[in-house]
Amino acid sequence: MTATAPRPRPSRTGQPSRTGRPSPAGRPSPIRGRSPIRGPFAAVALLAALFSLVSGLLLAGAGPAAAHAALTGSDPQDGAVVATAPKEVTLTFSEAIAVGDGSIRVLDPSSKRADTGVEPKDLSDGSTVRYGVELLPGLPDGTYTVAWQAISADSHPISGAFTFSIGAPSETTVALPSEEVGGGAVGTVYGIARYIAYAGFILLVGGAAFVLGCWPRGATARPMQRLVVRGWITLTATTLAMLLLRNPYTGSGKFADAFDLDGLQAVLDTKPGAALVSRLLLLGAAALFIAVLFGTYARREDAVEKRDLTFGLAVGGGVVAAGIAATWAMSEHASTGIQAGIAMPVDVLHLLAVAAWLGGLVSLLVALYRTPDIGSEAVRRFSRVAFGSVLVLAATGIYQSWRQVGSWSALTGTRYGQLLIVKVALIALLLAVAWFSRRWTGRLTDAPVSVGASEASVASEASASSVTSQASGASVASEGAAEPGETADDVAPERAAQLARQRAALTATKKKRIRDADAERSGLRRSVLAEAAIAVVLLAVTTLLTSTEPGRTEEEAKGASAAATAPAASGPVNLSMPFDTGGQNGKGTVRIDIDPGRSGANELHVWIDGSDGKPMDVPELKVALTLEAQEIGPLPVAPDRLAEGHWSASNVQIPMTGEWKVDVTVRTSDIDQVTIDKTVKIG
Repeated sequence: MTATAPRPRPSRTGQPSRTGRPSPAGRPSPIRGRSPIRGPFAAVALLAALFSLVSGLLLAGAGPAAAHAALTGSDPQDGAVVATAPKEVTLTFSEAIAVGDGSIRVLDPSSKRADTGVEPKDLSDGSTVRYGVELLPGLPDGTYTVAWQAISADSHPISGAFTFSIGAPSETTVALPSEEVGGGAVGTVYGIARYIAYAGFILLVGGAAFVLGCWPRGATARPMQRLVVRGWITLTATTLAMLLLRNPYTGSGKFADAFDLDGLQAVLDTKPGAALVSRLLLLGAAALFIAVLFGTYARREDAVEKRDLTFGLAVGGGVVAAGIAATWAMSEHASTGIQAGIAMPVDVLHLLAVAAWLGGLVSLLVALYRTPDIGSEAVRRFSRVAFGSVLVLAATGIYQSWRQVGSWSALTGTRYGQLLIVKVALIALLLAVAWFSRRWTGRLTDAPVSVGASEASVASEASASSVTSQASGASVASEGAAEPGETADDVAPERAAQLARQRAALTATKKKRIRDADAERSGLRRSVLAEAAIAVVLLAVTTLLTSTEPGRTEEEAKGASAAATAPAASGPVNLSMPFDTGGQNGKGTVRIDIDPGRSGANELHVWIDGSDGKPMDVPELKVALTLEAQEIGPLPVAPDRLAEGHWSASNVQIPMTGEWKVDVTVRTSDIDQVTIDKTVKIG
């Protein structure tokens, strides 16, 4: 019995390559040296890195999301000093807000609640949005802090605080959170989820529209299927994440509260929560659409049946896509402000046009890199779709810009306007690159390679197969007999499978060689890749715009706040009031000057003239100020005598502008006294 020599392991340098040719030592095989899938992977990696970089830079400079609603006024005003405690504190906002228990809290100097703790009362009247909380009776003098937190009508959390004083200012131990609501780690994660949700929507809708409207044969292409399915998975996952993070995002800022069932129930009762749930339900319908598109539709061969199915999918898919886009329109900027009834459908059209253009752009990029058999007609169809999308974007974008900005000063002087300028510049750059893509598209042809080239390729392939067979025979000979227990029947299937793999590799290499030899197609791939890179930056800027306070609202809020807090320019107040105490020498005139006659500190001067017009001294003089409309006062003023018939008081605090009643009490003897009054507008 002779021992069978062990089968030698083929050396790395002599192992047959995937094309069937032995690779020379140290030289990679043609397939491994230039993989046909390296291009798309590199492109996707580049776009992902660019998206991450731009998103990180924008998030780093953005801070907490700026809100649509803003505090435009309060009663008492910030920093006001009132003589007696008001019955309630009211806050006025620029837009509608959602409030709940604890949305407005009034804290005394020792940080204890000074309000009744009930839900704020809605005191809105017409277009004025105002909420108030009642204060506890008998509040002592000191400085009180008003802290408020609410949710703007466009889904963004807002918060703030201010102080007022009763009697006189005092020290306070109130410690307010240093981090604004909507910020921190939860705010960052929520913002990233919003970015990725837009990207998922664009891939899902744009990819499906590209297949259905531009390249029906793409329904059978695995890369296109993966692109659309991944878009669906991305949008679904981020929607679920946003739904869970909504409670900590608008409240505590702690990740653990994402699983608070009471908080989740409260979120579901809000407009943003309802929009997220509606989006999930529509994504269920989108899953059915994807199953039909890449299942029944892809297998359908009858032209008439496929045309009918195309129409049905287009209608159903359009309704689902519009519904998903509406979940953004109904809960963000479009749902508030002027002309909301027009703005929401316009916003839906804008989002669908963005998805058709940018999503189709990514689909074309994937098709050009991963599917060598995409035809020139499909590219031309997408070119027409992209042109139509740009027209829709221009029309809807102009309207949205006017609605959200409103003035040239807001365009250049607000963050929203500045971001809008960046967005317009990116769109212009994208259109410039798209012009080159259209030029390459016009040069595309589907003509096959020449007969000579085909014959040479076939001869080369036959030669390669021959070499492969010889190499395989040599390999078998060198290997000697089969392993113990193996037969020829066992070896044959393995050889057949190896030859099949080699032929498939040869076919793929041939297709790639023909594709790469097409200069027009290569130029189109490069220009489309450049478009996609710009589109990534454009998407990040657009997403940031949706979380930034519109320029029109920001300017209106600044104007309202300035009108409420800025000193009026009415000038000093001068009064002249005759009096008669009824006693001897009891007649005269009181002249009062209040300078500068504004809210805040004022100088008060009082002169008393007798009936003969000469300065007149009196035993007692009192002055009090009352703002009856706000139930403030009387605020007593004790002037000091400066000279005969002349009294003065400095630093007289008038907490706010309005129609003030000035009461003057004059006593001319032990029993003769009179109080006179006059109403005057201060501020």
